[in-house]
Amino acid sequence: MENMKNTSIKLAELIREKRKEKGLSQEQLAEIAKIDYKHIQNIESLKRINDPKLSTLNKLAKALEMPVDKMIDCLIKN
Repeated sequence: MENMKNTSIKLAELIREKRKEKGLSQEQLAEIAKIDYKHIQNIESLKRINDPKLSTLNKLAKALEMPVDKMIDCLIKN
C-alpha cells in the first residue's frame, strides 16, 4: 500500500506541476483532456489511491503536451 501511495504522490505532483506550468486550472485541464475535473481533483489530492486508467493518462499527457511515458514511469518506479 505504501508503494502505491508513493507512486500516486509522484504522479499527482507531476500532473499538478505540468498543469501549473501551462497556467491551467483543474477545470481547464479537464476540458482540454475531455475528462471530469473531479477526476483531476482526486488524482492531485490523492483522494483516489488507485492508479488512473491508461486512457486517462493518455488524455492528460496529450492535454499537457508531454509524453505519457513520464506518467507511466511515476507508476512503475519507486
